Order: sequence, then C-alpha cells, then structure tokens
Amino acid sequence: MTQPTPLATELLGHPPGTRLLLLNCDDFGLNEDVNLAVIEAIDHGVAASCSLMTGCPGSAHALRLLRERPGLPFGIHLTLVCDTDEPGFRWGPLAPAADVPSLLDPAGRLFPATPEGRARLLARAEADEVEREFRAQIEAATGRGLHPTHLDFHCLADAGRPDLLGLALSLGAEYGLAVRIWLAPALERLRAHGLPVVDHPFLDSFAVPLDDRSTHYARLLAALPPGLTEWAVHPGLGTPVTRPGDGGWRVRRADHAFLVAPRTRELFAEHGITVTDYRPLQAHWRRHPAQGAAPVVSESFKTAAPAPPTVEP
Repeated sequence: MTQPTPLATELLGHPPGTRLLLLNCDDFGLNEDVNLAVIEAIDHGVAASCSLMTGCPGSAHALRLLRERPGLPFGIHLTLVCDTDEPGFRWGPLAPAADVPSLLDPAGRLFPATPEGRARLLARAEADEVEREFRAQIEAATGRGLHPTHLDFHCLADAGRPDLLGLALSLGAEYGLAVRIWLAPALERLRAHGLPVVDHPFLDSFAVPLDDRSTHYARLLAALPPGLTEWAVHPGLGTPVTRPGDGGWRVRRADHAFLVAPRTRELFAEHGITVTDYRPLQAHWRRHPAQGAAPVVSESFKTAAPAPPTVEP
C-alpha cells in the first residue's frame, strides 16, 4: 500500500491542519507606482514577499528599494514577454538582442503578453537563448549583492514549455532557489521527489473579479483549506502617470487597497491563516535539489520535472 504524499505544510514542519498562505506580490520593478505599492503591502500590509522584474523600466528603483531593505524576501520574475506598446513603458531582453534572436518578434521586440504573442514566442524560442536571458535576469540582482529566494514566471505558467520549466528548475538548483510550480504533472513529480509545492490551486489576482473584490477575497480566505496555497497578487497605486503603460492598473489599485486594509489583517487572524514567503521552501529545495526529479532532456543544461506546454489565459 503506497503512503499518501504529505502536505507541503508538513514538509515545512507545520502541525496538521495549518492553513498556510504564500502571499507574493508579482511585477515588482514594473514601474515606480507598483514598486511603492509592493513595499507598502509588505511593510504595512499582509503580503509576505515579492517577485522582481529585472528588465523593466522600474527595475533600478526596485533594486534600490531592495538594497535599503536587505531582509525583504524577493524572487526573480522571469520575463520573456512585454505587456505594453506604449513608448517609455516598453522593455526588452537584458541579454544583448543579437544573442537572443529567437525571443524577439520581426521588429526586434519581445513578443506581447497576449495568448497569441505567447504562443508565437513558445513556438520559436531556443532553449539556449532562454537560458542566456534567464541568467541575465537572475544575475541583475545577484550581481548587485542581493539574494533572491525563488524563481517564478511572468505570464507563462510553469515557463510555458516542458524544456523551459526544466531549465528553470536547473537554474533554481544552481542558484539555490525554489521555483514556483502550479500545473500538473510537474506538481505531482516534484511532490514525489519530496519537494514542498502548493497543495491547492494557485490564484493569480488578475483572475479575481474586480467588482466587490474585497468581499471575494474574504470568501476565499474563509474557505482556505489546510495545506499550502499561493496567491500571486499585483498591488499598484494606479496613478495617472503610469496608467498609459499599465492596462491592469485598476486590478493593481484594488489589490493594494485590500492588502493594506486593517480589516484584511483581522480576517487572517479570525480564520487562523498563517502567511509565509518563499524562504522556508527555499531552504527545503536547497537540501533536496529538483535536478534529480526527471531525466536530462538537453545537453545544453540539466533539467528536472517537466510541465505541460500551457500558458496562462
């Protein structure tokens, strides 16, 4: 008789019945509005950590804020697509464009973060060029003496392709980082490898209805099951200066309001929910690197458990 796979909360040393929420602010570095909202959501709200986009217009500001707060946990939000066409708000690869041509459209730009744009990217991206770009994004932070806790992906669920997820897992093992995983069969394979991954469906806050958003979040918190759940939230101030380059500013402003509201902290206490960041997962992943979770699929890099080629809606 096979033993049931333990919940991630048990692997992390929590007692049975613990309701653990990994509450991470994505898109840190997008612009200064987002950066300030993320810091406030962590310093004065309920958020626990953030994910840094090292190639975006607000990245220098975000890196400065991180250097001023050496204890603030953050990951690298690996980014292969661009969300806007607005001049002054666009971003490109950190690696030289000549070194990553398969990641660029015919105009020499990153593909748009639309379903069609992501599909075109995934159809042509060369793994060695993705590796070059991922390393550039990671080392934009580590090269400045900062120490990320994890890797996750901007607009590409589990990197969008099995070999690219394998690459990210290999880089995570190399740099001593956890990796955000939320699709089967990668979840199952990593659980079987003894790694803590989410026990329940992952929530991207862009999927939460904008109308009556706080009430919807309150219902989700009341129904949160025992085990580890992750929410990727997207706080932003939504000021007129950044709205032209950020079509999601309404979502970001609503997320920020929820994360810093006193009532939100009360809800966590009422429902007995513990908030965490990626540091406990990182410590476990360092002890049990994910590289051994699957065979190598390319000679150019080591790999681990693959996931299906699914992108976020």
